[in-house]
This record gives sequence, structure tokens and C-alpha cells, in this order.
Amino acid sequence: MSLRPATTVALLALLAATPAVAQPRSGQAAYEEVCKACHATGELGAPKLGDAKAWKPLIAEGQSALFRTSIKGIRKMPAKGGRPDLSELEVKRAVVYMANAGGAKWVEPAK
Repeated sequence: MSLRPATTVALLALLAATPAVAQPRSGQAAYEEVCKACHATGELGAPKLGDAKAWKPLIAEGQSALFRTSIKGIRKMPAKGGRPDLSELEVKRAVVYMANAGGAKWVEPAK
């Protein structure tokens, strides 16, 4: 069955107007966009990216604990780094990116 030309044009216009589903940010992208403000400088006591000594005890707590505190917030860090629009997946990816820069060997979550 073929569509009439007017129906085809209307369908194509509808598809073009439908916003694309944004892909979740990578850990590096989330870090650059959100986390870098504090984790690049150590602002408010944040462990700096690449500072193995500062990240060692955090890495020892494990991924689950670090994910939980990063999503909910801890000490001076607000939930999701102050960006409620970040998905939990994006926060987890950013945590893995920063922990790996500090010596962890974690795999960035896909989901």
C-alpha cells in the first residue's frame, strides 16, 4: 500500500519536527560540562581530577558507594553536582571517568 503524496509530505514534516532523543553524555563530557568546575581546582574540597592520593580512599569505597553519594550529594557537593538535569547514568559515567583518572580501572556503565 502506498501513501498519497499529501500524507507522505505530512508524515515527513511530523518526523522532522519530532525532537531527537538526546544520547546520554559520556563520562568525560559530563565532567567537562558539570564536574570540572570543582574537580579541576579542588573547589570546596573536591578531589582533583588525576590526584591519585585524594581518589584512593574514594575508590576503595567502591563504585556503588561513590555512585550513591554523587547522585544524592555529600558534604559540600550538591546532588548530581548541582545539575538535576543530569541522568543517574551520566553521573555514574562522570564518577568512573574521574575515578579512573585517579587510578581506578572501572568500566563506564552503558545503561
